[in-house]
Amino acid sequence: MTSLFSYLLTFLAIAFWFFRAIATLLYQLEFDFFATPINTNLEILILFATLPCIILVIKRNIIGATCYFGIYAAYFGTALYDAIMASQETGLDLINGSNMLSIVLGIIIPLLIFLDILFNKHRTLGTGKKKEDWFYKNEQFDRKFDERADRNQYKF
Repeated sequence: MTSLFSYLLTFLAIAFWFFRAIATLLYQLEFDFFATPINTNLEILILFATLPCIILVIKRNIIGATCYFGIYAAYFGTALYDAIMASQETGLDLINGSNMLSIVLGIIIPLLIFLDILFNKHRTLGTGKKKEDWFYKNEQFDRKFDERADRNQYKF
């Protein structure tokens, strides 16, 4: 990763994953929490599918970011529509508002990660030859010839 923005987005993705895991665990244990999973079985599947996607996002792989955004957009996109329709009928209370906030974060964070990796010009980490890059990518280590180098012809 090349910028602070990329680091922060990846940290937010990991923190959001922990938040959804805690919300799902507390829902399974029947504790009250301000955010509840939409579909518990599908949420557990998505939590496990997110782990390889986050690893690929850390490696700046566009396929990982696409899968991460696709999974979360499909899961949270329909839930956002349902939450908006439910809030229009019944009003927006604390539980519906917190669920809607977590749903919106579940769409925005993967979208920003996808756009960051897509439009970042330093998407790849390198050629894989890190031991040679310090020498070949620095022009200050190139050998400089002086003007006498071509004229010195010694006679024996």
